Amino acid sequence: MTAVWSAAWAAVRRRMLQTIVIGVVVCASTATLVMALGLLESAAAPFDRAFATQRGAHLTAAFDPAKVSEDQLRSGQTESAGPFLQSTLDTSTGELFMGTLTVAGRADPGGSVDRLSVWRGRWATAPGEIVLNRVPGGEGRTDVGFEITAAGRPKLTVVGFAHSVTGSADAWVTPDQVKALQPTALQMLYRFQKAATAAEVAEGQQAVTAGLPEGALLGTLSHLTVKDKATSELGVFIPFLMIFGVLGLVVAVLIVANVVSGAVVAGFRHIGVLKALGFTPGQVMAVYLVMVSIPAVAGCVLGTVAGNVFAKPVVQDAVEGFGVTELSFAPWVNAVALLGMPALVISAALVPALRARGLPAARAISAGITTHTGRALRIQRWLSGTRLPRSVSLGLGVPFARAGRSALTLASVVLGVMTVTLAAGVTMSVAAYDDAVRPSYTDRVEVLAGRPPGMPVMRTPETGEPPAATLSDSDDEKMLRSLPGTNAVMAVSQLETEVAGGTQDAMIFFYRGDTGALGPRVLTGHWPDGPGQVVAPSRFLNQRGLGVGDTITVQAGENRTELKIVGVVLTNNEDQIFADWTALDVLAPGTRAHSYQVRFTPGTDRQTFTAAIAAGDPGLRVLPPRDGSSSTAVILISAATVLTLVLGAVAALGVFNTVVLNARERRRDLGMLKSIGMTPRQVTVMLVTSMGALGVVGGLVGVPVGVVVHQLVVPAMAHAGQADAVDILMNVYHAPALVLLALAGVVIAVLGALVPSRGAARLSIATVLHNE
Repeated sequence: MTAVWSAAWAAVRRRMLQTIVIGVVVCASTATLVMALGLLESAAAPFDRAFATQRGAHLTAAFDPAKVSEDQLRSGQTESAGPFLQSTLDTSTGELFMGTLTVAGRADPGGSVDRLSVWRGRWATAPGEIVLNRVPGGEGRTDVGFEITAAGRPKLTVVGFAHSVTGSADAWVTPDQVKALQPTALQMLYRFQKAATAAEVAEGQQAVTAGLPEGALLGTLSHLTVKDKATSELGVFIPFLMIFGVLGLVVAVLIVANVVSGAVVAGFRHIGVLKALGFTPGQVMAVYLVMVSIPAVAGCVLGTVAGNVFAKPVVQDAVEGFGVTELSFAPWVNAVALLGMPALVISAALVPALRARGLPAARAISAGITTHTGRALRIQRWLSGTRLPRSVSLGLGVPFARAGRSALTLASVVLGVMTVTLAAGVTMSVAAYDDAVRPSYTDRVEVLAGRPPGMPVMRTPETGEPPAATLSDSDDEKMLRSLPGTNAVMAVSQLETEVAGGTQDAMIFFYRGDTGALGPRVLTGHWPDGPGQVVAPSRFLNQRGLGVGDTITVQAGENRTELKIVGVVLTNNEDQIFADWTALDVLAPGTRAHSYQVRFTPGTDRQTFTAAIAAGDPGLRVLPPRDGSSSTAVILISAATVLTLVLGAVAALGVFNTVVLNARERRRDLGMLKSIGMTPRQVTVMLVTSMGALGVVGGLVGVPVGVVVHQLVVPAMAHAGQADAVDILMNVYHAPALVLLALAGVVIAVLGALVPSRGAARLSIATVLHNE
């Protein structure tokens, strides 16, 4: 074994370029594998871990205290916590706007159900104190000591921050304090023995509400709904990263097999020398397995470290919403990388090493200089008879000399092009969806008229002052419709409401006027056409286990009403729902429109139209056009770009290695060609052409494969994100884009071949022939 190690180590040092290529390829492949496996493992576990640690409630229920007493809600048969008095705190009139807070009265953060994690400050123990529900590391103010005020309610000082994985409340105060906040509901938290499915949760709900008066239950929130909502953002990434993880692994397998087997084949002459010196066949095989294992193990270790370093910050940002403060990948993720990649390398080297083991010494010595005959020579002769430049015809024939190596290289180029095509398609789908839910219209304006109830004061960017319409609601609408160029007008008012059951807030937009022309796009069902009707985005319904035809109970201040869901709309916010104006008269009677959407006819000057609005009512303010993309869209596009560059670079490394091996095996031919007059530039063209041909074929094959994978991945991403896979997500490829994507194969092949080709072209004739 000492002789084996010495020979292997000498080969590693002598073939430094080959060693570096193997190490870099294995490092990049291992890092890609760790990132993919780590994110997939973390995506499935954070909510379950946090839920088990805090003993989250399987069901959060709100009851009407006028119809049921606290004693009626206490049951010894089901594990539960409560009842807690529950109040709604409207902070819109205070100095600090925090929306509408669901506040529960709890004596302590512990208990057998929904244990709260107080991660900053302390628990509320005295009157005038409040603890806010906030995820560690989340957005918003996290310093203690500031005050929260609401009209007609006591002033409260924030003394701590806690986190409830159940989402049972937005804040907590002492049981005595909540009585001063005018509670409107009783909250119960339940844990069932079986709650893995919606049917089991429904069965548990039926058991705990049996015998209660009709109408006592105001609303419920299942832990399955909380989990779906919490994981929906991360769920979008899972199909996307899974396919890129699989692609990375397959590209790694192909290129490692190509690099390692090529290294063994290129060393046949060295194998013959070792055998001539007395190495046994087993020792020869061991030399080559050790030779490729040294850079593979080093690259694997570095790749594992790099994968953890680059992946953990991304995953940490994604899982912070579950209250996970310290992230660590499961041991099997790094174990698979550390053990699997070296095993892959050894497996790839084993077949050619076994071939080398059986070669006689004389044949092995002559393998590197023997002229190849057969199909490759016939193809080369045929190409020489064409009108192509000699350097090009010679280059086109090179891949046929090593058909197996060329096939592996072609497969890696195909996968590289497929990756580029898929990433481009995902990027275009995300951008198209973002444009659909965040449209930027050039033929309409948004006009502010005042502050909606329950919302902070909206100040215009031009003047810094809040809008204050001087005309009445009806007069403003008439004025807008009478302006020259007006095509359609829609009045809008918004109201923050609480959906009964847990902390389910929803912003309701009430529309009046030309809703068919200016309202959101209806995907399923119809726009509200009667009292008590509402439409909602699919994520709102999916996250709450609702569907078209179901009814929800919403409350705004002291007013409460039931709304029937009659349609699904396409919007950018899962907490926004849309209703007819008649519902506003129930929840907030007498409220006027707070903004107007106005579409003008083609050819109308926007500035002139804006000036006409200001002249009609100086208190109205026209907002500038909306712009900006969602954070999810930005992350997806960035991730697609980074992963494409990584996998494209790995594929280019495979091409790089193939050219290096081809140049090494054909160095005698290169020397002869240069001796009869071939210039270094022609040598470079010949070697680049040999890979460029593979790039053309790879582009023609990889693009359609990438389009097919896109048609499978994008609907899965939409489903995981609890959004509808509408046509705008799918129909994104067009002929010019497909032509450009097909050229990606040529780009990958040329970039990978250029450097080693120029290196081979610079070799002098004397150096090449002397080495022979």
